[in-house]
Amino acid sequence: MRTRTLITGLGPITALGVGIDMLWAGLCEGRSAIRRITRLDPSGFPCQYAGEIPDELFDVKSVVPKSYRKATKVMARDIELAVGAAAAAVADAGLITKAAGEDATPTIPPARFGCHIGAGLIAAEEDELTAALVTSRAVEGGEFDLKHWGATGMQNLTPLWLLKYLPNMLACHVTIIHDCEGPSNTITCAEASAMLSIGESQRAIQRGAADACLTGGAECKLNTMGHLRQWFARRLAPAKEGVDAATIVKPFDRAANGAVLGEGGGLIVLEAEDSARARNAARTYCELAGFAASQSYSADATGTEIDEQGESISDAIQMALEAAKTRPDEIDCIAPFGSGIAAVDRIESHAIRKVFCDRAGRIPLITTIANVGNTTAGSGAVSVAAAAMALKTQTMPARINTHHAIDGLMANAAPSHSAKLRAALVISTGMGGQNAAVVLRNA
Repeated sequence: MRTRTLITGLGPITALGVGIDMLWAGLCEGRSAIRRITRLDPSGFPCQYAGEIPDELFDVKSVVPKSYRKATKVMARDIELAVGAAAAAVADAGLITKAAGEDATPTIPPARFGCHIGAGLIAAEEDELTAALVTSRAVEGGEFDLKHWGATGMQNLTPLWLLKYLPNMLACHVTIIHDCEGPSNTITCAEASAMLSIGESQRAIQRGAADACLTGGAECKLNTMGHLRQWFARRLAPAKEGVDAATIVKPFDRAANGAVLGEGGGLIVLEAEDSARARNAARTYCELAGFAASQSYSADATGTEIDEQGESISDAIQMALEAAKTRPDEIDCIAPFGSGIAAVDRIESHAIRKVFCDRAGRIPLITTIANVGNTTAGSGAVSVAAAAMALKTQTMPARINTHHAIDGLMANAAPSHSAKLRAALVISTGMGGQNAAVVLRNA
């Protein structure tokens, strides 16, 4: 069993931009990338804001080999985001993969390079689906006819239609582009997906099945179905046209009333220490020292845990600390889910208090959803990237919007500042009750 895994590359993709430099600059400057939604007409929604990636900051065709550009036609937005994150992570880690050309000598042998990506349930593009649905109207009355749809209407979908919307296609395209032939998997556990994927990658490396993995998550719920479900689940803040978009999300604030969605997430390069040392890795951000997961024993119809005291979240935190052989008093910053969803914030706060007791109010928090929105299946990867960069630079990024933090947490708005950081805790809690925690430590 290998004992040490290192983060040697960061590839966040968010409304602040692509790559760790753009994310980190935005967080440290306290910028919010929340804007009124343009990817769909938001006028009928109570929440009309989200974190969108501007077209000028990301075009998937620019990050795939020329020979692979035809495949972008069967990439849903979620897949495009994962491909973009993978390209950023590979470049940041200084790796050479098949993406550099068929004749390129890969840094990591393909059979030793794994890939685990958290994904969501991808909603079909409305125009593409309805163009086929409209062909199944009944002759009389013109109403949609389900029997006609099953018999002939479905044939009007494009032949490769389904390949755009399978959650495992994120990992599929990434592994093809970068020739990752090692252990691969897709995890669909809402906001916990990215962190659970990172944990699976760590286990694969520790047991010797891989030397390195591309791992994390990505998702885009900026479509009619995804956005509507989040509103019905009471997870979005009411925000009609004209509000100050930059102030909508208030993590852990007494006045918190919901999140906004964001598209994106991120992938990281997680690598065995011996592999990173042998190739003289361009940089090492930190050690991923411990990982653990738990399941809340019950959840209500909205996916909010009924475990109001946060016991299952605190279980994951405590197990991650044990796996990392790290004491609670060695944690110098925490990157929680911090969604601004009042019920979820309260449960997460109780869990932090349960583990860290009186010290909980003296540990600074790193919050990202107020800046880029809730990237759902990718949210944990954004938090890991921010925490890893904090350790690397010995800097706490700025916090925004929160002015009356609950339970005395150190979540109130503050500018970026230098700090002595030995270890960071990152927490994810997914809609449906899945929880994950990782401990990152200076390498």
